[in-house]
Amino acid sequence: MTDSKNTGGPAAPISAQLAALPSLPMAELWALWDQHFPRRPSHRNRNYVESRLAYRIQELTYGALLTNIRKMLVEAGAKHSKIKSAAGRSAQTLLMPGTTLIREWDEREYRVTVTPDGLYALDGQVFKSLSAAARHITGTRWNGPKFFGLRDGKGAAQ
Repeated sequence: MTDSKNTGGPAAPISAQLAALPSLPMAELWALWDQHFPRRPSHRNRNYVESRLAYRIQELTYGALLTNIRKMLVEAGAKHSKIKSAAGRSAQTLLMPGTTLIREWDEREYRVTVTPDGLYALDGQVFKSLSAAARHITGTRWNGPKFFGLRDGKGAAQ
């Protein structure tokens, strides 16, 4: 970060650099992104861009996580996640909180977001499953992962 008006200059403490991210216009966030990454992400979510930039700035300052620590964190996250695949079923796609699934149906776009509790939010309503959200959208019974394109027609995870 080199803009002293927003970040306190290139020598600004890391905390000041990170604190400045939410107040930066998207154009400046993209300029920072271009400095730190070879290409832009396919999704243009501001929260994602800010969090990834914050991680990268800290990574450059303090160093990357050691491989064994990264592996331990991934395992701990999987072990303690409230989002579990159903026992006895084939491999199921696990969706992280904040993931937004977009589906067009009957000429309308629907956005379902995974909540921190592993539920699914749609238009201010919360559903226990993707199938319940799909049923709400269509008025008929659907396999939720299939409806949202997470599975092929045979039930296998993509």
